Amino acid sequence: MIPLVLHHGLFGHGDLQIGPMKLNYFRGIDRAIMQQGHPVIVTSVHPTSSIAHRAAQLKEIVVSRLLDLGRPNAKVILMAHSMGGLDARYAVTHLGLDQHVAAIVTITTPHRGSPFADWVVENLGRRLRGIQLVKYLGWDLRAGIDLTTEQCARFNETTPDVPGVKYHSVSAARPWMMIPPFALHSHRVVLKAEGENDGLVSVKSSTWGEHHGIWKADHWHTINRRWLPKFSDGIGDISPLWVELLNRVKAGLGLEVNSDDEIQMTVR
Repeated sequence: MIPLVLHHGLFGHGDLQIGPMKLNYFRGIDRAIMQQGHPVIVTSVHPTSSIAHRAAQLKEIVVSRLLDLGRPNAKVILMAHSMGGLDARYAVTHLGLDQHVAAIVTITTPHRGSPFADWVVENLGRRLRGIQLVKYLGWDLRAGIDLTTEQCARFNETTPDVPGVKYHSVSAARPWMMIPPFALHSHRVVLKAEGENDGLVSVKSSTWGEHHGIWKADHWHTINRRWLPKFSDGIGDISPLWVELLNRVKAGLGLEVNSDDEIQMTVR
């Protein structure tokens, strides 16, 4: 069956083991997909670096893991959350990863940037001189700049979709009273600029390629991290929505659900 790549967003990580405790970015989502029979590759790239840097690491991971699976010529479905979708698009367009990717599926990715990133750069970066402090400390927080609406406009101009790769997207949105308290400010900033959003990314910004609708979830609930009581969110475990989305993408590729079909890349 076609391999599935799960690629994390800003401040994300792969599977972490701290003593007896395991921290999983895609909480329960990876298990739900593996139960469908797919080999699953969970990435781990720099949490806050630039799109270009993260994309290079993403390509290296995909190529290496396919080799480990004994399927170096296989193509994958790459499902990416948040900023991870921009990494995926960059790697496919600029780094040759299209040879290994049949479809990119982005979940609440800021394809056109986030007004909240604009706010952070302007208010915390420039006015409070945070940019100078970050440079002085040697921290790599280039992702913050890359996610601004201005930078993403440039990104889209120079990163066209690749023929032969299918592009899919899902958005998420909630009203302010169903947003975690820590995200009320960012929700308000994005709402004022671009309308309905998930607390960080607007529906407008997250639509790319074939759009599969709007999940009634905040940005963190889309990866099964719920900050509100279960009875108030109306969804609970979001894993079934990921599986349903995956099945739609497979159908678009001509793959039957739960089939053993595999897409092979053309060796150049």
